[in-house]
Amino acid sequence: MRSARAPEDGLAPVDPDDTGSRPVPEATVARLAVYLRVLTTLLAEGRGTVSSEELAAAAGVNSAKLRKDLSLIGSSGVRGVGYDVSRLVAEVEATLGLTRPHAVALVGVGNLGHALAGYGGFAQRGFPVAALFDVDPALVGTTIGGVEVEHADTIPWVCAERGVTIGVVATPAPAAQQVCDHLVTAGVRSILNFAPTVLAVPAGVEVRKVDLAVEMQVLSFHVARRHGTVPAAGPTATPRQTPREAVSR
Repeated sequence: MRSARAPEDGLAPVDPDDTGSRPVPEATVARLAVYLRVLTTLLAEGRGTVSSEELAAAAGVNSAKLRKDLSLIGSSGVRGVGYDVSRLVAEVEATLGLTRPHAVALVGVGNLGHALAGYGGFAQRGFPVAALFDVDPALVGTTIGGVEVEHADTIPWVCAERGVTIGVVATPAPAAQQVCDHLVTAGVRSILNFAPTVLAVPAGVEVRKVDLAVEMQVLSFHVARRHGTVPAAGPTATPRQTPREAVSR
């Protein structure tokens, strides 16, 4: 039986045989992706170790939360040394399922879709774009980033043939559900939705929604709050009138 590694900064020892059965919360998964981005940069810079404080600061969280997150995947640092960067990268990648590439299909290559299709960072992080689709005759047959745009009607068999595991929907809202249905028919079980609508999917299919307009509205709230133009929370109360006030009005 493997012994527990000595934790950094006084955390309770982590039993490596126990971590595999512990579920990782959704919020932790999102933070792990941020940690990985920071760690990848450190690795490229030739860093061998990193302290929990430095990693937490770069990721925008407190060090206690970071250590708790990493303990959930069986990772712990060494007191006075920190975390081994290359080892931690491997552990986070394994947790996020990044030990193999994920073929991506992008549907809708208008303004937003075209920009996404041409972004080289996806392939660098293990998400190569394997298929592009649209219904516009002016776009079908063109090439973006070395991938030919095919008609959306071919989604089911092209995605199945190319082993697509992640679908990206960047279509107008009215077309999004049908596109989603085609992706599910092709066996795609993970969908990133940029369309401003809610997609109905069967059990076992994960959908992540990215609504840029909603994010802008949230930012608008914070801008207004800084300028003192946000009304107080709760409904505006109507002052009660005394009988005399009611008569005099």
